[in-house]
Amino acid sequence: MKPWHSIPVEKILKELQTSPKGLSSEEAQKRLEKYGKNEIEKKAKINPLKIFISQFTDFLILILIAAAIISYLMSFLPGKEEHLFDSILIITILTANAIIGFIQEYRAEKSIEALKKLSAPKARVIRDGIEQEIDSEKIVPGDILVLEQGDKITADARIISEVNLETDESALTGESLPVGKTETTLKEKTSLAERKNMLFMQTIVTRGRAKAVVIGTGMDTEVGKIAKQIAETEQKPTPFQVELDKLGKKIGAGILVIIAFVAIIQIILIGGSIVNIFLTAISLAVAAVPEGLPAIVTLALTIGVRKMSKKNALARKLPVAESLGSVDTICTDKTGTLTENKMTVRKIFIPGKELKAENEGLSLQNSQKGLVELLKCSVICNNAAIGRDKHGKKKYLGDPTEIALLALAEKTGMDIKIEKGKAHRLMEIPFSSDRKMMTVVCSKGNKKIAYSKGAPEIIIEKCTHILLNGKKAKLGEKEKKEILEKNSEFGKQALRVLAFAFKEVKGKETEKQLEKELTFLGLEGMIDPPRKGVKEAISDCRKAGIKVIMLTGDNINTAKAIGTELGFNPKKALTGLQVDELSEKELKNALNETEIFARVSPSHKSRILNALQEKGKIVAMTGDGVNDAPALKRADVGVAMGIRGTDVAKETSDLVLLDDNFITIRDAVAEGRGIFDNIQKFVNYLLSSNLAEVLVVFIFTLLALQIEFGKGAIILTAAQLLWINLLTDGLPAVALGLDPKAEKIMERPPRKKNEGVINKRMIFSITAIGVAMTVVIMGLFLNEFFTSAHELPEKFIRAQTMAFTCFVVFEMVRVQTVRANFKTKILSNKWLWLSVIFSFLLQLMVLYSPLNKFFKVVPLSLIEWVDIAIGVTIFLILSFIIVKIEKRLFWRD
Repeated sequence: MKPWHSIPVEKILKELQTSPKGLSSEEAQKRLEKYGKNEIEKKAKINPLKIFISQFTDFLILILIAAAIISYLMSFLPGKEEHLFDSILIITILTANAIIGFIQEYRAEKSIEALKKLSAPKARVIRDGIEQEIDSEKIVPGDILVLEQGDKITADARIISEVNLETDESALTGESLPVGKTETTLKEKTSLAERKNMLFMQTIVTRGRAKAVVIGTGMDTEVGKIAKQIAETEQKPTPFQVELDKLGKKIGAGILVIIAFVAIIQIILIGGSIVNIFLTAISLAVAAVPEGLPAIVTLALTIGVRKMSKKNALARKLPVAESLGSVDTICTDKTGTLTENKMTVRKIFIPGKELKAENEGLSLQNSQKGLVELLKCSVICNNAAIGRDKHGKKKYLGDPTEIALLALAEKTGMDIKIEKGKAHRLMEIPFSSDRKMMTVVCSKGNKKIAYSKGAPEIIIEKCTHILLNGKKAKLGEKEKKEILEKNSEFGKQALRVLAFAFKEVKGKETEKQLEKELTFLGLEGMIDPPRKGVKEAISDCRKAGIKVIMLTGDNINTAKAIGTELGFNPKKALTGLQVDELSEKELKNALNETEIFARVSPSHKSRILNALQEKGKIVAMTGDGVNDAPALKRADVGVAMGIRGTDVAKETSDLVLLDDNFITIRDAVAEGRGIFDNIQKFVNYLLSSNLAEVLVVFIFTLLALQIEFGKGAIILTAAQLLWINLLTDGLPAVALGLDPKAEKIMERPPRKKNEGVINKRMIFSITAIGVAMTVVIMGLFLNEFFTSAHELPEKFIRAQTMAFTCFVVFEMVRVQTVRANFKTKILSNKWLWLSVIFSFLLQLMVLYSPLNKFFKVVPLSLIEWVDIAIGVTIFLILSFIIVKIEKRLFWRD
């Protein structure tokens, strides 16, 4: 894109073949056909069918689909009709899981549509030499825009002429104050935030008027660039999603190896039939595949998201709930995120005394005469007003700086309406960038008084007197020096300083005379202040091992001042231009120490984000403006502000802070860590149980070489295994997602990026518990088989029923031993207890109702339940021994 800001207006008009009289209607139509409509391109919507089909593409799910197909085909064999039930059950569970996943993932991308909504519907242009109103989408390069206060700018344009023009560019550049504009040609290397001769799409005119020539429309604007970046950015899977995918493939590969191994044994050593080999393969597949894992993870994340929403953190994408727990770096915008996004008077200077505006005791009743006069001047020489919003609540209207002056006066107890009413305005000499001051003349009783405000160095030069202790006195060099020093002191604190003065008008005076021989009243220094609670929130994040970096479009002095107040290190602060001069390696090194970046553009934010991610950091990026959208989308966790945030930022983000409070991020991170703990709990729970199922089926296959269990006997059928997994992977696993987070969860560092859900400690736990469960269950199975007074096949069915029921009961007990690893109190989750009881009742229903025919089981006797109770006791003892060994082996973890 051309550096339009560095090209003289005359050359731009010539290059665009236009003039101050505008284009002809005919030429405008030709250009509309050439450049297209002035709108942000739409992005194709997500296909719901594709989302649903994608639920069946996981490797583990494909294995189960294959098992279902084989079961279905086997049902056509003589005497094997019951396998149709197995097939239907497998498909039913897979479909239920797919529906849950589909509902949670179905979310159309709205970023580009949100950008389109921001566009103003109408615009004023000059065409055929006449000013006229047209649809904003019909604006073309070369059009002459006519703008005044309150107008939304509908395209990128270069200013031709302006009068006291200021625009609000906070949504695009992050600049908290209105930006004064000029038609002056600038240097080519001028940053986006400092291009004062340019106007940008989606920004707003806050003061003055202007004419400008359009140089870019639609996707060729700065906002269009952002839209392109959003559209071109692929949504990367979260680390957790990647890990689950790898886990699924590893489990799937293991299953295929075991199936192949068992099949070879059956063919070589047993000489088993193809039918029996397939039956064993299906059982192994169903036993090994944690088919409920995707759905349980989804539900656990959903539960976590609901918990977060109660704390004003709205997660727009489920995986973000877990990703937050691993965040180790937060890149935050300043304006509106760390600060209030409104100017506030912080310091006051009246001759001989400095006052803090935040002082709660500051009021007209106990103030000096000088302060009262200063506040009166700030109210009268002011075009801001107090109105009502659409809800009827009080709202300040006007320029942010003038609003800050009114707010201070009202805070001290001054009645703004009465004070303005006492001073009937006769005339106004408006503020301009050349004069840097504003004056109003008012009548108060029989007197005419001129009130002025403006840049301190300008006002002081026009003053001959000073109001000292309520009395008018000569302004000497000593007093001037003191005022200028105080102005410099305020400036070093990044305060925007205004000086105030007045004079009694006698007779007729020209505008120049009105602004001479003034009496100095004082100074007011203002800034966009930090939000309450933000400093503490940042401190909490740092204690949790999370680095916080400020990225702002504001100038370096303001960024340092706010940063210092919030606990950032200002010494290594960098500007966007300095970032441009750094190589990728130098930028990565700078990020080790730099915590403040000022005057940054969207490209700088993206580059800093990329550098951090290449360093292996898991980054949360906060923001509220259009300019933040690309970085929000690329970040591991994009965080938008709910109140001040633009639609684009919200729709592009992963997380929306409903209260715009930085401390909510801290709470969300804590919840994210708790969610990760709970996911670890049920992954451990599911996989240790599934391992035991695989081992039992595998060992039974080996035992069948020596022991006659009956023709085609298999210890657990596919239907039985699915039922076990349905009971244990269902409600109890879901209830684990409701476990409360650990008390000191924010006192530990973030987990490392390469540390997955399954670490060495969990592998030990899964293996040891799985083996212990296998040994006890196989012992109970063999005991029942060999001690039973019944003959085959009855005694095998009773032993099979024993193993079937043991799995359900043991896994109900196992869920509590998993929680013990995380020091979770046994009675802290009532839903878990209710789910365990309900699942046990369902198992009893299968055993003691006609359903037992479908599952090929028989009712157990009291003696058999006593045997199960003994087995549970042995398993519990072994489990707690394993937990103690685990703690000793992995105490550093």
